[in-house]
Amino acid sequence: MSSTTTTSSQAAWRRLRKNKGAIAGLIVISLAVLVAVFAYFIAPDNSPYANRMILEIGGEKPGTTRQFLQVKKETGFAAEGFFTQLLNGKQDKYYYVPITSHTLNGDNVIVQKYIDEGLTERQAYHQTQVAATPVTSITFWLGTDKYGRDILSRLIIGTRISLSVGLIAVVISISIGLVLGSLAGYIRGRTDSAIMWFINVIWSIPTLLLVFAITLALGKGFWQVFIAVGLTMWVNVARLVRGQVLAVREMEYIEATRALGFSGARTIVRHIWPNIIGPVVVIAASNFASAIVIEAGLSFLGVGVQPPQPSWGLMIKENYNFIITNNPMLALAPGFAIMILVLAFNLLGNGLRDAMNVRGKTG
Repeated sequence: MSSTTTTSSQAAWRRLRKNKGAIAGLIVISLAVLVAVFAYFIAPDNSPYANRMILEIGGEKPGTTRQFLQVKKETGFAAEGFFTQLLNGKQDKYYYVPITSHTLNGDNVIVQKYIDEGLTERQAYHQTQVAATPVTSITFWLGTDKYGRDILSRLIIGTRISLSVGLIAVVISISIGLVLGSLAGYIRGRTDSAIMWFINVIWSIPTLLLVFAITLALGKGFWQVFIAVGLTMWVNVARLVRGQVLAVREMEYIEATRALGFSGARTIVRHIWPNIIGPVVVIAASNFASAIVIEAGLSFLGVGVQPPQPSWGLMIKENYNFIITNNPMLALAPGFAIMILVLAFNLLGNGLRDAMNVRGKTG
């Protein structure tokens, strides 16, 4: 059976490669995963959560370049290893003071501190107070939000949030859906009736309303969102798996496992699941896209990921009022990111459906 599975997998991969839309989606998803993993090494602002606030430069337009005086922080900093930076970023060792000009006067650095458009203030710093290279220039390619944080950096770090929510939500939904759907389809009888009753009850509750209820019960936060989204998406999986198991359980090789005295659990795990994996993979890709949208919606409404974590939905919430002003990119950038990533998962899901001939199996 393993050789047959390998051959069918190879045939599915060949069909998938011919689907340009699916390959494009796979490339976008692969790039997003790389960006999420190495986010703090890619982002211009590699401080934790890209949360470097510089209030004086709030609401800057895309492409703005500013000069900053790097003033040392008094607190000592321990050396941060590679994995610490990979997971949490790097603590800023300096305060970034926006300036319009600077001069050296002996041991002092004289600067014109930028306060607002057309308003500056003269300040002096001793060389021991500033970095070895006191002045640096930073370009904000997508502008800054109202707190002066770099939008591009928060967009990059936010990729990690969206993919994490999608991944964990899919793992939770697939796990619950596979178990309940398999039990309902294989055992049937009262077990099937009870599980289907429970599924229909959950199915009748609007998704967002159910997510709100779970979120309010568990509280607001990072992990709570993962669990809430995952617990609302298993119903589709369970219904699909139940239908697949009902069809497969009557086939001869399943009858043979019962005749040989194999347990129901072994028959389901070893012989049924490998043969219904195609539809499950397709619905997993669809659920991944749905999870990203639900998380963004929850964060926009204020019950999802909490500040200062840079969720794309939260970024839209913080900056949507700029859409009708002269700087709409602050809200449009995370909106485009959500759209592109969701489209990529939908294209991949459609390609997997065609490659695995899922319509033939379920129809």
